[in-house]
Amino acid sequence: MRIDILTVVPELLDSPLSHSIVGRARKKGIVDIHIHNLRKYGIGPRQNVDDYSYGGDAGMVMMIEPVYKMINELKSEREYDEVIYMSPDGEILNQSIANELSLKGNIIILCGHYKGIDHRIREHLITREISVGNYVVSGGEIPAALLADSIVRLIPGALTDETSALSDSFQDNLLSPPVYTRPAEFNGWKVPDVLLSGNPKLIQKWQDEQAVERTKALRPELLKASDK
Repeated sequence: MRIDILTVVPELLDSPLSHSIVGRARKKGIVDIHIHNLRKYGIGPRQNVDDYSYGGDAGMVMMIEPVYKMINELKSEREYDEVIYMSPDGEILNQSIANELSLKGNIIILCGHYKGIDHRIREHLITREISVGNYVVSGGEIPAALLADSIVRLIPGALTDETSALSDSFQDNLLSPPVYTRPAEFNGWKVPDVLLSGNPKLIQKWQDEQAVERTKALRPELLKASDK
């Protein structure tokens, strides 16, 4: 898979995408991530990528020309399955979306900044808009890193144990059951006996029950969604 991220602040993405699971996946060649500075196509001697908005609203708006030229340059080199804009208006990122995108070949992620982007970009260049929640952050870089991480960890070979992702929270509209490790008792706090029983069927039954109970208590809306 190849992920191209378009931004005006590339430094915000360097660290999150260079370490841990994503960093190792890049080193293994499992995913190819490229971060592009939109100022490459900035306007004028200062390489401006933003301007005042028509209508007199407060805040600067990212211009269409740098984005258009960068996307066209990338598309001239390969085909893309999606051109995604990180936007508070978009569909809320969930595990189902991450699963779907992990099966794609090439995607572009555009990070908004300032007051937003010229709406013509959204009308003519973007194929999908994704939000990481009902709130606003300073730019799309951190949301883009979240999206990339959620996708990359699902690509075969990214995780040391590929079955680990199958038991993550939200894979079946359920939260994960509690997990424990050594020692079996600490400060008088004990690991549940069933996990020490060595009986796979009993352990699986307990884990399934715990997943449902935790979801009912903490995120009941997930169970309602699975019933639809």
